[in-house]
Amino acid sequence: MARPRRIVLVRHGESQGNVDETIYERVPDHALELTERGRAQSRAAGQELRGLFGDAPVQAYVSPYLRNRQTYELLGMNPARTRVMEEPRLREQDWGNLQDVEDIRRQRKARDAYGHFFYRFTQGESGADVYDRVGAFFETLHRNFERPDYPPNVLLVTHGLMMRLFCMRWFHWSVEEFEALSNPDNGEWRSLILGPDDRYSLDRPFDRWI
Repeated sequence: MARPRRIVLVRHGESQGNVDETIYERVPDHALELTERGRAQSRAAGQELRGLFGDAPVQAYVSPYLRNRQTYELLGMNPARTRVMEEPRLREQDWGNLQDVEDIRRQRKARDAYGHFFYRFTQGESGADVYDRVGAFFETLHRNFERPDYPPNVLLVTHGLMMRLFCMRWFHWSVEEFEALSNPDNGEWRSLILGPDDRYSLDRPFDRWI
């Protein structure tokens, strides 16, 4: 099995929904675009990641949401060295179609009290549902690792909650540990690095709730 040397998870750049939550009443979550700040964040992340990967080939998996596809394009990966696949299981936690902002605000407060892992949004998903999606994606990922020509670098362009849940599943963190962590900022990334003991470690921790 050709296990990659590193698995990099990057959160999309700032989107319209990050600066104006009322837009969820008019525009589907999957159709929200990057802001100008989000575009700049994506370009900056791309400069760092291209330096990290160097000339080595990369396998990229991208959430189908528009802001993630825009983020990937702005990363500026070399198409001659990068294989890219759209991966729906890396999408954002589903909150359920067009949303009533006041209702979502109320549910966010309820989620903070109930717990981000188990709380399920009305007509949407819980963190536990997203965790199950991660597990299904792992099956595909490990099958792909078996290919003899699999690249040494993996890039996932995804969402903040998904990044935490991916690491929770990979490192077998408890629900309590997951709940203590916060999402990375827009355009931030984390890397799982393969060590000499054939085990992965996280290059830097997630911030913790204060």
